[in-house]
Amino acid sequence: MDLHLQGKCSYVTGGGSGIGRAIAERFSAEGARVFVLDRDEAKGEETVEKIRAGGGLAHFKHADIADLESVRHAIEPEAPVDVWVNNAGVSSIGAIEETPPEEMDRIYNINVKGLYHCSYVVLPIMRKQGGGVILNIASLVSKIGVEDRFAYSMSKGAVLTMTLSIARDYISHGIRCNCICPARVHTPFVDAYLEKNYPGREKEMFKKLSRAQPMGRMASPAEVADLAAFLCSDRAAFITATAYDLDGGTTLLR
Repeated sequence: MDLHLQGKCSYVTGGGSGIGRAIAERFSAEGARVFVLDRDEAKGEETVEKIRAGGGLAHFKHADIADLESVRHAIEPEAPVDVWVNNAGVSSIGAIEETPPEEMDRIYNINVKGLYHCSYVVLPIMRKQGGGVILNIASLVSKIGVEDRFAYSMSKGAVLTMTLSIARDYISHGIRCNCICPARVHTPFVDAYLEKNYPGREKEMFKKLSRAQPMGRMASPAEVADLAAFLCSDRAAFITATAYDLDGGTTLLR
């Protein structure tokens, strides 16, 4: 299927690894010009080199989404902003009593205010150019209760409602806004989490976490990227204000 992303300028926050890298690579495969935004220059440049090695057009932009001015400086002044993917985020484990104020602030500043910063900078550009697409990476915890994920769930619930608000306010400007709500995705974060919290039991716990989802496995970053590419393409031109579950049946079959 031709997704009509050829030549579109797309930005992917947190594009240095995991889901963000997969999205950047998928967009490039569809012919988009990709700007990879990340705090980690080495990882961001690695994504760019992989895309260029495959014949794609990509550029690295250093950006800390928790800093409004950092986001402003990451915008390419001579290029349109056709697609913006708010993917960057961090996780947090613990119930409310295990979530001290400084941890709550950390999650809020990145996962919530970071998305606000990006959208605040990008929406006027899209409005001026006559349209665009914003895609937010939320989570299944936007919709269901998951044990010991208080701060993370708070932040992803905010991502979902910000998606709806942006879609409502900018629909008349030709701007679409959707979000994806994945269940567990096998990324380097998962491997690092298991190594830190279950040394020597990584394989056992990986199987346990995988089997907790009705399909019996985690999603791959590429599967998230496939849906992201469709939602950001002209093929999805009539889709906005929608939260797509990509969760192996977790939300409705658990």
